[in-house]
Amino acid sequence: MATVDILQYPDKRLKRKAIRVTDFGDEFQHYVDTMFATHYAAENCAALAATQLDLAPAYHVTVIDFSAKHDQPLCIVNGEIIARAGQQNEEEGCMSVGCDVDIYLHGRVKRSLEITVRAQDRFGEPFEMQAEGYMAKCIQHELDHLDGKIFLDHLSSLKRKILEKKLNKELRLRETK
Repeated sequence: MATVDILQYPDKRLKRKAIRVTDFGDEFQHYVDTMFATHYAAENCAALAATQLDLAPAYHVTVIDFSAKHDQPLCIVNGEIIARAGQQNEEEGCMSVGCDVDIYLHGRVKRSLEITVRAQDRFGEPFEMQAEGYMAKCIQHELDHLDGKIFLDHLSSLKRKILEKKLNKELRLRETK
């Protein structure tokens, strides 16, 4: 299966808002397969949202699988968080921030500890699911992408500037080599 490029910050397409999926036919199934192939081909990737990828249009879909054997795929289509509880303040990184130059930038992001999501699966079947801890953080991170946000948007302006400065320095170093 073919893969596509993972967009890298500051690519303006990372600010796109995803389009709701209404047609779950063969073309969309190929789209999801391409997303999973890209996800599994990327090192240390827990999940990807369509807006992170060089795909057009950018549908409201995310693929998640952080199992060791890549045998627990979850596809969330048209997802929305309908309930939240608790809080976690954990380190977060992103496949779209620094991974193309092999630097993994992280920052602490406040997220709900537990969430309930209402969505559709890749075939259009509605479902609800509860998630907590790492899975809850992962889903919230991906749904943010589908709203045109990245984890840097949750950081203080000082922390964001520090991470952007690190990234820009690394990019300049790579260009001179």
